[in-house]
Amino acid sequence: METESATATGVAYAICEMNDIPSQRARAFQLLRLDEEGVARPWSIFVVRWGRQVFAYENKCPHDGVNLDWERQQFFDPNGVRLMCGKHGALFELGTGFCVDGPCKGKSLKQIAVSVIDGDICVTGVTLAEDDEFDEEQESEDQESEGQG
Repeated sequence: METESATATGVAYAICEMNDIPSQRARAFQLLRLDEEGVARPWSIFVVRWGRQVFAYENKCPHDGVNLDWERQQFFDPNGVRLMCGKHGALFELGTGFCVDGPCKGKSLKQIAVSVIDGDICVTGVTLAEDDEFDEEQESEDQESEGQG
């Protein structure tokens, strides 16, 4: 977890407040990440909070690409100490995403760079499509359709 605001892209995207995720819990987020051509692509991630530590991973099992949460927002094994893929039961270390048991043993979840800045959990090192860009596009489309009606 980074705590400074300097990032590879120079931008940190706040996705929630630290207090929005209780300690020893995880929360999924559906974001839009811009690819190399500038096209917005769906990007499913989840953030784990463990005390003051925060970890983030793509919500994709390295075994077969399914989401880890076996029920909405359920990422932990029954003991609450490891991340668990709900489909095949693969177990992952919290802080590293390394698979310690299951069909993808030895592989890892893809880590996402996150920082806590002024109490906000921020995704860093990527370019996201921000809501205001889509709001402006939607407003433009709405105005065009109103002018035609």
